[in-house]
Formats: sequence, C-alpha cells, structure tokens
Amino acid sequence: MSEGGFLPGRLGLSGARIPHVDRHGLLWLTRGRLYVEDGTLHFTAAESEDLAAGDYAIPYQGLSMILLGPGSTVTHDVLRLLARHGTLLAAIGGGGTKYYTAPPMGQGRSDVARRHATLWANKTQRLDVARRMYAFRFGRVLPHKDIAVLRGIEGGRIKELYRVEASRFGIPWKGRRYNRNNPSAADVPNQAINHAATFVEAAADIAVAATGALPPLGFIHEESSNAFTLDIADLYRGEITVPLAFQAARKVLDDPTLSIERTLRRDAASAFQRHKVIPKMIDRIKDLINADDNGRNT
Repeated sequence: MSEGGFLPGRLGLSGARIPHVDRHGLLWLTRGRLYVEDGTLHFTAAESEDLAAGDYAIPYQGLSMILLGPGSTVTHDVLRLLARHGTLLAAIGGGGTKYYTAPPMGQGRSDVARRHATLWANKTQRLDVARRMYAFRFGRVLPHKDIAVLRGIEGGRIKELYRVEASRFGIPWKGRRYNRNNPSAADVPNQAINHAATFVEAAADIAVAATGALPPLGFIHEESSNAFTLDIADLYRGEITVPLAFQAARKVLDDPTLSIERTLRRDAASAFQRHKVIPKMIDRIKDLINADDNGRNT
C-alpha cells in the first residue's frame, strides 16, 4: 500500500487508499485501537495489509459507518462521540464475513426507511420490487406475477447452479442436504454452502444497516426478523455464495486437515474486498428502494 495515499496525520476520505473508504461512507479498520483524544477520534494502527502502522485522526463527521475488524479495541468515549454524531459503529469479521453488533442509531434521516416501508406495505409495489430482485438474478424480467411461481423458478436455477459448480470443481454432488439440528453432519460441499451463505448474509447485514433500510421488511422472505437482509444476500447467491462454497470445498477435499469454516472465511473476506461486494449491495438497495445518494445518506 502506498503511503502517498494518506493525508499526513489524518485518515482522509478522498485520499486514503484503504478498503471501502469510498462514497458509500464506510470506513474499515483492523488491528488497532480506536479512541478519543481532545475531542478527536483516533485510530492507532498496527502494521497490516490494509493500513500502515501509525496514528490517524478520523473525520467521523463524514462517515456513515465505521467497521471495526479483528484485532481492534474501542473505548467508551468512542461510543459516546459517534452516538452524538449519528455515526454507526459495527464489530465485524475479517472482510465483512461476520456482523456482530452496531449501535441502534441512524444517519439522522428516515427517508430510506419510510420509502422501504411504503413499498413493502403496498401489495402491488411489493411484488414489483420482488420481480426486480428476480430480474437481477435472471438477467431479465420474468412475466410471472405469482411469487410462488417465481420462487419455484429460482429454486430450479439454484439446483442447476449447484450441479454446474460441482462439476467445475470436480466435486461429487448428491444434492442439497441440511439438518438445522446437526449442521456438521452434512458432507463437505453442503457445509461449505452453509458457511458461505452465513458470510454473505453478514455482508448484507452491513449493507442494510449502512443504508438505514428495515431488516424485517422483506420483499421475498417474510417471517424472519432480517428478511430484507436475506433478500439482498440471495441476490448474490449465483455470483458469490455458491462459487465460493465449492471452491473452498475443493480445497478441503484435497487437504482434509483444513477447516472448512476457516478456509471459507478467508476466501470470503478476500472475495468481498476484491469484488466490492458490500458497496455493490448498498447500491443495489438504493436502486431497489429508489433512494437518492445524498452524501452521508447511504
């Protein structure tokens, strides 16, 4: 990483070359200490792949969300300062593969949430959004207007996707099998799919929180408290989740000493950063809800 990308003594949004410091207002920090000194937010970073060692003043007023990764600590004063200015802080796994917590505060605006609720509450508009979600997966708008039919078509597509990816990686595939009461009893490919889905859902959790959308109000999923998160995660099942799963499964089948969960977490973190998965999710949410991009209103 080039040190020339940093403003001296300051983590500048326009110049700092660190993952996901972009127009979405997300700042990713890892391996360091986040604290407040003289009313200024600081991050003392250890040397890492993402950031050179040093102490950086952070312009939190221009951020929507700070994502604090592994190897980091945070002081009580940080929570107080960020709460006062409406900046979200979330503890995450590497690359956004886990989403542990975030203070329940927003960006000082309710327009995204209100628009989300309006679309969800209207049966016709809710179906329109669901059809747009399926269009994103299929590359075209399907003529069907029955959500059950659309779910059935999607199910067939995913079954074929499993078969194709298994063949591509040379993995014996006996079908999707998952026992919620004993998930570790599944074969390696099915365990890989379970873990990959969990990691992509975590990325979607971050994107939904960053936009201020409403997790319980799903357009395809219905009963879950994070139904909209599941909607967003499913948009990337073919592009990210399934390929990641079978790639990791191949590695573990070749070397049984590897942990499928650890292997997938590492691969997912790398893929999320390489493909800018979370920023893409944020843009997709804004597009679906027709939200304007007004600086901090991410």
